[in-house]
Amino acid sequence: MIRVLGSTWPLLMGVMLLMVGNGVQGTLLGIRGGIEGFSTFQMSVVMSAYFLGFLFGSRVTPGMIRRVGHVRVFAALGSLISAVLVLYPVLAQWQSWALLRILIGFCFSGVYITAESWLNNTATNETRGQALSLYMIVQMIGIVAAQALMNVASPSGFTLFVIPSVLVSLAFTPILLSIAPAPVFDTTKPLSFRKLYQTSPLGCIGVFLMGGVFSALFGMASVWGTQQGLSVRDISIFIGTIYVGGMLFQYPIGWASDRMDRRMLILGLTAFGGAVAVIAAFLALPFVALLGVALVVGGISNPLYSLLIAYTNDFLDKEDMAAASAGLIFINGTGAILGPVITGWIMAKIGAGGFFLFIGILLAMLSAYAGWRMTRRRATPVSETGAFAAVVPTASTLAVEAVFEAAVEDSTDAPGDPANEEAEPPSSAA
Repeated sequence: MIRVLGSTWPLLMGVMLLMVGNGVQGTLLGIRGGIEGFSTFQMSVVMSAYFLGFLFGSRVTPGMIRRVGHVRVFAALGSLISAVLVLYPVLAQWQSWALLRILIGFCFSGVYITAESWLNNTATNETRGQALSLYMIVQMIGIVAAQALMNVASPSGFTLFVIPSVLVSLAFTPILLSIAPAPVFDTTKPLSFRKLYQTSPLGCIGVFLMGGVFSALFGMASVWGTQQGLSVRDISIFIGTIYVGGMLFQYPIGWASDRMDRRMLILGLTAFGGAVAVIAAFLALPFVALLGVALVVGGISNPLYSLLIAYTNDFLDKEDMAAASAGLIFINGTGAILGPVITGWIMAKIGAGGFFLFIGILLAMLSAYAGWRMTRRRATPVSETGAFAAVVPTASTLAVEAVFEAAVEDSTDAPGDPANEEAEPPSSAA
């Protein structure tokens, strides 16, 4: 791990600073929108716009990289991110914010793809799993640190917009000055959605629903806090707790997923998380209890994405992994675009409790679907499943593909594990 950190620290430091900038803008806009008098639904459109730009960027950036190279794309997108962050308080209309969020989502998608391709190129087959783990950890640290940064100045001023702009600008310095060569970038056409669904119906439906859950948590938590009348300090603590839960639950959920039927684990986690969220939607809980809800919902939701990726991987042939990763990212992104808009609509109808109600409904739907799928396909023996590997919902196709490959290598290299056998033919999953 130390050797991996020594060779990748410029990239990881840059990614952490990027996540601080991204985490601040996500929380800050939800609070500042309330100050500016934007409605809940208007803010939900603003928050959804980020994921629209992010999805568009995931499709367009690879072509840009092939045309002009990693370094130019990286520098150009980073400059745009820094500019957008300081334009928010200048263009304080929700329509302008929505357009800026599309642009910044596009740019963040591009820099993630570029950073992850560098990371993947730097790592060897033996160190790729460790590199991916470090990458996920620094992303989570950056998001949590961003919530602490929210308390250094008033959200009604300019300072909190300037600080992340500066941090994002600084993030590119260690990366662009690194001596690591830029990798060759190739893209793969995704599997048809029909074939991908036939291969793993639960994986596709689950990734779509979790896209909605993640985008609601990432985009609407600060809007919920503002509507609840929480202070900036309390909102930042609440959001930070969501991501701390994601870090704390990742290992035990991953450990369990390698030792049992993953569908049973998905069913149990989503049923519990959905019940907690629905209770929070209808009860007036004290702030300490709300932190418990944030810990549970965040702790379940973030690892669930990795769990669904691992489950889908169990039914993929090696030659289909790259194509499947692109398809899953698109499905997840589509769910993410819809998440904040639907959340905002529900909150406008029934109040702040709609935030938890939407998340609870999606988790309950996934739990019910996982239970139904258990009646449609036999369980894959644990000895034939790939290893669990953590991956964040914002990861690009490169990171998901690397997780697929690392999982296969880990399960193949494990002593005493038999060679993976071919999964059930896709037609049996329909």
